[in-house]
Amino acid sequence: MKIETLHPGAAAPQAMAPGVARVNGVALHAEAETLSPEELRQRACSELLRQAAIQGGLLASTDLAPGDGVLSEAASQAIDAWLERELQLPEPSEEACRRHHAAHPARYRTGERVRVRHVLFAVTPGIDVAALRHRAEACLLDVRCHDGKTHGGASAGFERAARELSNCPSGAEGGELGWLTPADCAPEFAREIFGHVEVGVLPRLVHSRFGLHVVEVLAREGGEAQSFESVRGAVAVALRQQAYATALRQCIRLLAGDAAVEGVDLDAVQTPLVQ
Repeated sequence: MKIETLHPGAAAPQAMAPGVARVNGVALHAEAETLSPEELRQRACSELLRQAAIQGGLLASTDLAPGDGVLSEAASQAIDAWLERELQLPEPSEEACRRHHAAHPARYRTGERVRVRHVLFAVTPGIDVAALRHRAEACLLDVRCHDGKTHGGASAGFERAARELSNCPSGAEGGELGWLTPADCAPEFAREIFGHVEVGVLPRLVHSRFGLHVVEVLAREGGEAQSFESVRGAVAVALRQQAYATALRQCIRLLAGDAAVEGVDLDAVQTPLVQ
């Protein structure tokens, strides 16, 4: 993977203001704007790639840095072209596909359903994410202490937490979401819920684009296993996505290493591009 070195001249620097995160002098937000660490990381990654596209001759140097984090159409297209050129990934082999299918049989079942309820701690603009996580972790600990107990324990405790704390309308119903299939959920939520055997309050917070979830799996229906031949295409897609995500994270780290990044912790990058 060939990555061209960035320099502060890759984009016109903006006027400096204290407390503003920047990439090569380009501000990622307004001075009065407060973003969560994840939002800052997303903007920083997008800006690194925008500047890389300019440096690679795929985007005009006159393209304006987005003050609100929303890239121009030209910048989005240029980044896609730059990534296609730089991230040249091999096709997954037949052997790798078969190994993946054998190691993850639950992922390739049809008809899987899960009945769940949750307590949502929503991430909203300006919220103190550290404090939000602390509240979510305290809630998780509380409901797990009652998990598995009789009536008045787990059931009443989870329902009370959902009614009092959840930012989801389902809180009025004790957090009940009913029977769900993978298609009913955001992909990042579905990955944590489906393809597992756990029943009860999950021992971890579930992260999604909506925030932090305390989740209880009430029941599972496993569905039917699919042969490798019938899901060969889906397995190959999954392996390509894994390889792409790994290469993209490496790419972001290389770009960040050659750039002047201020006010952003990019070590925790999981999903570099804004969804």
